[in-house]
Parts: sequence; structure tokens; C-alpha cells
Amino acid sequence: MQYRSFGRLDWKPSALGFGAMRLPTLGGNHAMIDEELATRMIRTAIDAGVNYVDTAWPYHNEQSERFLGRCLRGGYRSRVRLATKLPTWLVEKQEDFDRFLDEQRRRLETETIDFYLLHGLGRLQWTKLYDLGVLDWAERARHEGRIGIVGFSFHDSLAAFRDIVDAYDWTFCQIQYNFMDTGFQAGTEGLRYAAKRGLGVVVMEPLRGGSLTRPAPRDVEALWETASPQRSQADWALQWVWNDPDVSLVLSGMTAMSHVEENLASAERSGVGTLRDDELRLVDRVRDAYRALAPIPCTSCRYCQPCPQGVAIPRVFSFYNDAMAYGDLTRLSAQYANDRFMKPESRADRCVACGACEAACPQDVEIIEWLKKAHATLMPEGRPETARSS
Repeated sequence: MQYRSFGRLDWKPSALGFGAMRLPTLGGNHAMIDEELATRMIRTAIDAGVNYVDTAWPYHNEQSERFLGRCLRGGYRSRVRLATKLPTWLVEKQEDFDRFLDEQRRRLETETIDFYLLHGLGRLQWTKLYDLGVLDWAERARHEGRIGIVGFSFHDSLAAFRDIVDAYDWTFCQIQYNFMDTGFQAGTEGLRYAAKRGLGVVVMEPLRGGSLTRPAPRDVEALWETASPQRSQADWALQWVWNDPDVSLVLSGMTAMSHVEENLASAERSGVGTLRDDELRLVDRVRDAYRALAPIPCTSCRYCQPCPQGVAIPRVFSFYNDAMAYGDLTRLSAQYANDRFMKPESRADRCVACGACEAACPQDVEIIEWLKKAHATLMPEGRPETARSS
């Protein structure tokens, strides 16, 4: 196992962290974790040197934390730093901070949660928590030994990310980052911003929820075939993230033992600056090829925002474009229907065709028609499925 630096913290994390969001299940029931297999997977990873395990309140319908408490018995708990997250969207009053934390400690069978994150922060969630005094509370919980280190995971704009980073002396943060998401949410600029301020940066979704491991479209496959040596798509995506010196560790949600074995092998080969210049240029070409497959020419410039009806136009378009480019309609439809970061009243069907967005769009996108098509494609029967974000 390779180990990396973690901002100002005097601790070396394994290059690979185990994310307990997509564990194997029984009978297709997300709440029914296959505990025998999942336990073997996590312990195999720890035995190979993985020293960071990540979970959260809602994962596996609130069963992930409970399972990990059992899985890490027998001495495994002391061999890892354990991370979980405050369910920010459920917090309504100050008392909720203690209520959730103490319940999570009980579920995880641990006195101290080593890394405690404020889950899925955006500007609205951050403002609510800040006004409720979350920072003072976190300091008290840390001094009491219930929390080791305080951080946050993030889903919002780069501007919001910078504001949150500057608001407190954070030790670490967690962002979505992969070779397709260099300009999405915090993106590369956010990664650099956090690292320059001494934060450890945990990367989630390095494989974009599995989209970057699906059978590639022919144009993309042809590009990968030019590489020497050859790699799997997952290995390309992971090595690209590990190549960056500002990345502290990479989380992977693994569903099968083969995923654990392949990711451990990739982690052993990982390192800062291990990809050649020609390999980095190839990844750039693959990124361009994927983006060319997105049918809506939206650049997420946000000139169309705010919509008078509250439609989250760029986010709707990102779901549709991703579904088309990666051939991943089932997963992205479920996310669109249950997105915690886009309220139901912000979906495309709330459009009244007022035209304000089209008048403001510098790309001359036919926004109204695309919104209709996106919604009809992503929610053809209007029946949401369960999905959660990290």
C-alpha cells in the first residue's frame, strides 16, 4: 500500500480509502447488506494496508454505520481511522447535533469518531448550521473526545466552497473529483484552494459513480486502445486522481471482492507524478470525447439562473447529459428523482416556458425544449427510486 500526506495533520493515510456506501446487498434490497461478503471485503482491504473507512448516516438506509460497528470488531477498529457524517439536512435545532453524534457513536460501537464531517455542505446548509452554532458545538465535542477531527463534504459551487473553507480552521474536506469533473462543484480550483490552506483533501466519486467503468462508447474506447501500456478504465481514472499531489486519499465504494482486489492493485502502483505527459494528454482527449457525446451544449455558466420558477436548469441538464454520454440512464434517473441538492420544485417539469432563460443564454441553447425532453427521459413515469449522494 502507498501512503500519502494529509494536509497539516501528522498522519499518513493509505492512498485508497474504503467507502461504505455501495456495499454488496442481498436480494436487491439496499438496506440488506451482505454482511458476510462485505466483512471479508473490508477486512481484506484493512489487512492490505487500508487505514481509512468512510460511512454516513443515510448509507444503505441507515444500516451502513450499524454494519461497520460489527465489522470492525476483533481488533479491526483500532487499525483504521473511522469517518462518518452529520446528516445536515435532518438538523433542525442545536440539540440535534448531540442526538445524531451520540447515536452514530452507538451504531459504530466507538467512543470517538476519528473524522467527523458535516455532510454535503452547500451554501444553504452551511448558513443553517452556522447560525445554529455548529462550530462551537464541534469544538466542545472534540474536547470531550467524542470527535477526533472536524471536516466537511461538499456539493455546491466553487464560490460557496471557498467561503466555507475560509470560515473555520478546518483540518480536511471531501470533494467530488475525477478526470471528468475538473470544473464541477469545487473542481480543480477548489482542490488547489483547500490544499494551499493546509487542508487534507479526501476525494469521493473518482469513478463518477461507476460511470467511468462502464463499457465506453466507441469513440472513447478507440482512444484508450492507443495507450501503452494498457490499463482498465477504472485504473486510468484512479491513477489520474492519485497523480495529483494535492489529493490526500481516494475513496472507493466497492461492491464486490473483485473491486477490492483490483483497487488494491491500483493503489500499490499509485503515486504523485506517475502518469507520463502523453498519458495525461490522452486523458484530456478522452474527457473531450465524452463531453462531445453530451447532447445539450450547456457550459453551466449559470446565466440562466435564477429561474423565475426555481428550475435548477444547469443541474437538470447535467443529469441528462451524463445519462446520454455514459449510457447510465437508470442510475441518473434515480439520482434526478431523489437528489438531496435539488428540491422537487426545482425539476424541469416546473418550467412554464416564460423564455427568460433563453434570452439570457450565451450559448443559444433551446432551454425550454431541452427541459421537456430531459424530464420526460429522466422521469418517464414520475416514480422516483432511492438514491443518495456522498
